[in-house]
Amino acid sequence: MNKEKSTIYLFVDDDAQPIAELVTPVQFELDTRKLTDGEHTLKIVGKSPTGREGIKKIKFMVRNGPAIDLSGIKENDVVDGVIPLMVNAYDKGNQNNFNIVGSETPQNVPNWLWILLVAFLGWAVFYTITNFNLS
Repeated sequence: MNKEKSTIYLFVDDDAQPIAELVTPVQFELDTRKLTDGEHTLKIVGKSPTGREGIKKIKFMVRNGPAIDLSGIKENDVVDGVIPLMVNAYDKGNQNNFNIVGSETPQNVPNWLWILLVAFLGWAVFYTITNFNLS
């Protein structure tokens, strides 16, 4: 160890063993593919050449697995009866090629769009009847 530079120890969550012990300054790549999806904490412990320590904790979210999209129910909804749900799970896949199939969740046509369409068609019929001249 070089005693003239600070040393940092990287811990993930509450692990007792650091995932890396590095002499500063350093660039480090954290491979999140080895972590489970969900919330994690990166703890960085810096130790100066004189032995003093500093700690920094950073919370982050890992989502390597497929993204899950749900339509039809929201968090804390009050529901009864039969509820139609639409569930989709899609992955990033091979990031060199874009695969359009399954990468988007189909959505229902919103009610406001139907109302707007009926209102426009009603206005168009009214306009045609009132302004159409047979003579």
